[in-house]
Amino acid sequence: MANTRAPDTYVKLVLMSSSGQEIAHSKTSVRRGQPNPLFKETFMFQVALFQLPDVTLMASVYTKRSMKRKDMIGWFALGLNSSGEEELAHWNQMRDSKGEQVCRWHVLLES
Repeated sequence: MANTRAPDTYVKLVLMSSSGQEIAHSKTSVRRGQPNPLFKETFMFQVALFQLPDVTLMASVYTKRSMKRKDMIGWFALGLNSSGEEELAHWNQMRDSKGEQVCRWHVLLES
């Protein structure tokens, strides 16, 4: 009998410098068995205003299959090395929002 249960998923966030070095990282809690998981979590990374043009925030979505096994479903990036025009526009809107929350959906790129 096939397993029809939706996978357990989580999102990993990595803030990177312009040289690709990891500055900080965090991840969401695992959403268990949800076909369309919604991650309503807030994360704060300490970044000086003058550094914002030079950093990239990468979001990667993973399935957790067992204790040690995980597979990346897809990813997108905001900031200096944005994965597309929509992502760059979102980053710029967030930078210009003066602390207001800016929400957008993003298409995941294949890993």
